[in-house]
Amino acid sequence: MAELNMTQINKTLERLKRHNMQTYFVETKEEVVPLLKTLMKEGETVTHGGSETLKQCGVIDLLNSGEYNYLDRSKAESPEEVEKIYRAAYSADTYLTSANAITEGGQLFNVDGNSNRVSAICYGPKQVVVICGFNKIVKDLDDAVVRLKTTASPMNTKRLGCDTYCAREGECLALGRDASYMCDGCMSPQRICCNYVITAFQRDKERIKVIIVGEKLGF
Repeated sequence: MAELNMTQINKTLERLKRHNMQTYFVETKEEVVPLLKTLMKEGETVTHGGSETLKQCGVIDLLNSGEYNYLDRSKAESPEEVEKIYRAAYSADTYLTSANAITEGGQLFNVDGNSNRVSAICYGPKQVVVICGFNKIVKDLDDAVVRLKTTASPMNTKRLGCDTYCAREGECLALGRDASYMCDGCMSPQRICCNYVITAFQRDKERIKVIIVGEKLGF
């Protein structure tokens, strides 16, 4: 890895620690699962938010191994069952997710449509493990907003088959250069950028654990 990237990563990890989040760095995505197995006990209740990063790192395969009580919404047979799993997630031992961006200042930036993911990050599960490729590290919240509107939202709406402006055009119609544009967007009922959460500090020390991977992962 380039020295510039490691400097940025180390700075970010240190700032996250100052905000009472436990941090880890692994060079490759293959190292994520062995690390996770040290953070989760066999038999505990585990679930996750939607994430390409988790799939790329083999985390979903781990959860399907039978070692954990996996609350798997993909197996739900009705919207009511999905809703039940969303609510059960708040009592999980571990909630796994990625982030839309992480600032060098040690802030987690996440945006959701249903908001089951951002709400679980804020409160409920005993621990939250955030797994991110280094490509999601940004300088500040202004850059986090730009990343959301040019990368995360367009690629996720395409993945989900949403009928939104960003899915069609590749960027948000309200794209601007600073955080004052943060909440602007289209009026599509399928819009996925509905609730914005910035995690700045943890009262429950080390409840949130952040794993940064030295590879480009996710959207």
